[in-house]
Amino acid sequence: MTLYDYSPLPERPALHWPDGKRVAFYVGLNIETFLPDQPSTSIWPMDIKPDPLNHGWRDYGARVGVWRTMDILDKHGLRASVLLNSQVAEDNPQIIKAGTERNWAWLAHGRTNTTLHTGYELDEERRVLTDITETIETATGQRPKGWMGPALTETHNTPQLLSELGYGYVLDWTNDDQPYRLNVPGMLSVPYTVELNDLGVFLRGLTGPDFLQMVKDQYDVLRDESADSGRVMALALHPFVIGQPFRAKYLDLALEYVASQSDVWLTTSDEIATHYAAV
Repeated sequence: MTLYDYSPLPERPALHWPDGKRVAFYVGLNIETFLPDQPSTSIWPMDIKPDPLNHGWRDYGARVGVWRTMDILDKHGLRASVLLNSQVAEDNPQIIKAGTERNWAWLAHGRTNTTLHTGYELDEERRVLTDITETIETATGQRPKGWMGPALTETHNTPQLLSELGYGYVLDWTNDDQPYRLNVPGMLSVPYTVELNDLGVFLRGLTGPDFLQMVKDQYDVLRDESADSGRVMALALHPFVIGQPFRAKYLDLALEYVASQSDVWLTTSDEIATHYAAV
C-alpha cells in the first residue's frame, strides 16, 4: 500500500475555509537545537572540532534570532506553528515559556536537527517517537498533533506510529497546496514548503527584497487560484537565518503584506488540519 493516492487538484471537491477566507496562511517556525562538534546545517562545512563558525551561526537563532522573530510575529498577530526539536525543552526552556504564553502550536520535529529520523527498527522508532512526544507534552502542556522530521525525514513506519500516538498530520510531503488524506487512518498531509523557506532562499544567494517579493507573489497567485477552492500558504522560517537583522526587516514587511489581506485566514497548521478533517 502506498502512503497516499494521486489526486489531481482540478478533480477534488471544493475546499472552503472559515468565514469565506481563500488562503490559509501559517508560519512554520523551526525551533531547533544542534549538537556541538557534529556535522549539521552549515555555511561552510568543515571537519573540525570545535567548529565555532558553523555552530555559532546556528546558535544565534536561540540566543537572539528567535526573540527578534517573535516580536515581528506578535506585531502582526500571528501565532507560530513551531517545529520543535524536543531537546529544546532542555536546552532553551525560556523559548518554550515564551511560546506557551503566546499560545503557539507545537509540532514534533525530532529530538535534534543534528540527527535525521531514519534507519530505525520498528520498536526502536516507537520508543524514540514516544519519548519525543512526551517530552514536548510535558514542556509545553500541549500534546503535539503534527510532525515534521528533521530535514523532512521519516521511515516507512513513521505515519502509522504517529497515528498510534495521537497525531493527526505530517508536514514532510511538500507536494500540494491543499491538505489530503494519507492511507493511514486518521492521518493527513498538510502543506509545508521547501521553496518559500528562508534556509533555501537565502543560502541560494537571494536577498531580503527577493524574499519579500516571493512572499507577495506566492500569496497573490494562491489567492487568485482559490476563487472556488481554498489553498494553503506555508512560510518556513529558521531564527538563525531570518532572525539576522538585515533579513528580519523584510520578514516584517512580508508579514505586513499578508496580514493586510482581507481574504487571508491567519492560522496554524493544527487549525488547518482540524478544519480539513472535519469537512
